[in-house]
Amino acid sequence: MEQPYWIEIHVEGNWPIEEEILRRAALATLLHQKAPSVEVAVVVSDDESLRELNRRFRDIDAPTDVLAFPDETRGPFVGAPGLPRYLGDVVISYPRALEQAERAGHPVEAELQLLVVHGILHLLGYDDQSEPERAKMWAAQEAILKALDVQVNLPE
Repeated sequence: MEQPYWIEIHVEGNWPIEEEILRRAALATLLHQKAPSVEVAVVVSDDESLRELNRRFRDIDAPTDVLAFPDETRGPFVGAPGLPRYLGDVVISYPRALEQAERAGHPVEAELQLLVVHGILHLLGYDDQSEPERAKMWAAQEAILKALDVQVNLPE
């Protein structure tokens, strides 16, 4: 059987991250959402990198926990036949994830998985700007995390 998903994990730092848990979270999200064959990259970086990305792409001069960048850069170029479509990048701040995990009282690994799921849902078209959209997105997150047996303490 042909592999439907290509998931690349890049860790930019010496943090104690088990890349396979991030890969599993990405895969579980794509499977749950019945996504077509796609390629996605998950990058774990630092606050300064996310601050710069947030400033450059969202005009917000502050670090954030996760940013999702759908592949809109290829313009009129068409992907090669038989290869997966490039879905986009999910970029996570490890220091922000660690701080949020400590505040919420769950392991940083659980927070990282939550952020991967959240970012990929954004790449798949979910939005959390209005209450109905947020409820739909958070229900999907909850189902995926439950399937992964990941417990997080989310704010109400």
